[in-house]
Amino acid sequence: MTMTVERNGINAVPPEERHGKPFDLVWPWAAANLSLFGIAFGVYIVGLGLGVVPAIAAGALGYLLSFGLVGLVAIGGARSGVPTMTLGRAAFGVQGNKLPALLSYVSNVGWETVLVTLSAQGGAAILTRLAPGLGQTSALAICFVVAALVTIAVGVYGHAMIMTVQKYLTYAFIVLTVVYMALMLPKLGVSLPSTGGPGAWAGGVIFAMTLLGLGWVNCGADYSRYLPARSKGSAITLWTTLGGALPPMVLLVFGVLLAGGDPKLAEAAAADPVGALAAALPTWFLLPYLLAAIGGFLAGAIMDIYSSGLSMLALGVPVKRHFAVLFDGVLMILGGYYLLFVSGNFLATFQAFLSIIGVVMAAWVAVFLVDMWRRGSRYDEGLLRAGGPAFNWPGLIALVAASVTGLGLITSADPNIANAVGFLMSESMRAGTFGAANVGVVVALVLGGLLYFLITLVWRPPAARMGR
Repeated sequence: MTMTVERNGINAVPPEERHGKPFDLVWPWAAANLSLFGIAFGVYIVGLGLGVVPAIAAGALGYLLSFGLVGLVAIGGARSGVPTMTLGRAAFGVQGNKLPALLSYVSNVGWETVLVTLSAQGGAAILTRLAPGLGQTSALAICFVVAALVTIAVGVYGHAMIMTVQKYLTYAFIVLTVVYMALMLPKLGVSLPSTGGPGAWAGGVIFAMTLLGLGWVNCGADYSRYLPARSKGSAITLWTTLGGALPPMVLLVFGVLLAGGDPKLAEAAAADPVGALAAALPTWFLLPYLLAAIGGFLAGAIMDIYSSGLSMLALGVPVKRHFAVLFDGVLMILGGYYLLFVSGNFLATFQAFLSIIGVVMAAWVAVFLVDMWRRGSRYDEGLLRAGGPAFNWPGLIALVAASVTGLGLITSADPNIANAVGFLMSESMRAGTFGAANVGVVVALVLGGLLYFLITLVWRPPAARMGR
């Protein structure tokens, strides 16, 4: 079964093909988030002016809150058998759902491009140390081609292959990461001053949410839809949340302690987590470290490319799922080529991308979850088919209003993107604690759900198809 290309697209998975238990969701989510990039996340949060304990607490809370949302979305997959962005038709209508499906597609392609790029950068840094005569450009090209081909191949095979690959990758990452941390223990420390106030703490929580769970909410049902429909909702949420949040939490703690023990190394790791952290390792561990680093990034990219293909199908593009993945792979290669061989530094742009996508996905998941709650997690098949209701205006109004408001309340370090956000704040607010906290993400989350709930009190979604 693993070596068979998945034939299901955005249709409901037939009951005879649905199997497994909620605990199985631990493996794909753990593997997707157990990359050494998680160490850099800890350094990013410390950069807000937080000490060791506040940074760890803020990061852990943000991880759990945001991946809890992914776990709630996953319930809808098991109940309906369809992927996340097809379920969105209930909240937004078949045609109206094309807006969030497009945003989801951009998010997935953006993430998979970043992860494959980081994989190639890290691999090249280590490969040139192992084979000095190879040259930086050649090493980069080799690692990029290998990373891209592996990501595309596993994404084409689909769900069964992903569940198997991610399980064994998780085992390997755990062993290699433990060895890596043991070797790096002398670099860790706790002498980290806390210069930020409550605003920095709130900013750390919000930033952690955008770094992790809010980048995955639009994929939550894509892997749970193969579970039996009778699977317990609380177990689906629990194992999705723990699988996605706990492994990167360990790496977060490590990154924070690294900033406390070796600030210069931590600063270098923030820009190049794999290459900088490899510099302090003995040569004998470089090859295992290379495999762990590349594999960790690819595990996330594999899930992104699979879900981006499903988002493309939800847009109404008339292709088979595996062909959609191939097309996404071409975009990923083009974007990765730009980041690796054309762009000078993508860190500020990447952080801006996180904030913008975080706002929109926060608004989307709020509308989605309120709609799912109102339906009692029950979906009529006719509501999700291509011939279903075209627009559900309460969902679209809530999504757009919450997204615009949220974008007006965030800031960006990228000078070009900064002009397009923060338009609801004064200059003093942008420069102060309020701007640094990027509260627009939380505002979009709360406002999106509240608006949808209030509007549907008087303007109800398709009542005949609410699963009753």
